Amino acid sequence: MVTPARPAAVKVVVRTEALMRRDALSGEDRARAAEVIAARGFPLSVGGQRVSGFMPIRTEINPLPLMRRGAEEGASLALPIIRGRGQPLDMHEWSLDAPLEKRQWGIREPAFDSKVVYPDIVLTPLAAFDRRGYRIGYGAGYFDMTLNELRARKSVIAIGLAFACQEVETVPIEPHDARLDFVLTERDVIDCREA
Repeated sequence: MVTPARPAAVKVVVRTEALMRRDALSGEDRARAAEVIAARGFPLSVGGQRVSGFMPIRTEINPLPLMRRGAEEGASLALPIIRGRGQPLDMHEWSLDAPLEKRQWGIREPAFDSKVVYPDIVLTPLAAFDRRGYRIGYGAGYFDMTLNELRARKSVIAIGLAFACQEVETVPIEPHDARLDFVLTERDVIDCREA
């Protein structure tokens, strides 16, 4: 039995199992899920808001259809640039047609000289999530650090994007974990603020 005193160890197991389920989805199922989420739209008005997304890696859900929908509704967009290990991400202004550069881990990022911005809404990738709004990422803590830093500056809505198969009963919590406000899957719009 794993005790609650070792949440990091439990996260490794939960992450591995959730990623196996995610990896088992076909490319067609992943693309359809992203389109279903985009067709449904954001759970709140994004007109006039700055929405930061992410470039999908591995088998992550693709946020670009939802970001495109946000831009059509009047949102301005941003993407993260990795500062370095152990540091929050910098969010940089970006438009759908702006070029991207492959950097660390093959992640496509905006140009270094693009403007640093502070988004109102942050779309967040994840490996696993629960309905309370807690997520497990890949273990480096980039999005937790980023959300905590942004929320120290202003009010920020964090929206996790995932496939329904990534949901787990309970994510073990550590003090640095940043809670999501919503999770969007192809099946549900989960308002975690009500949990």
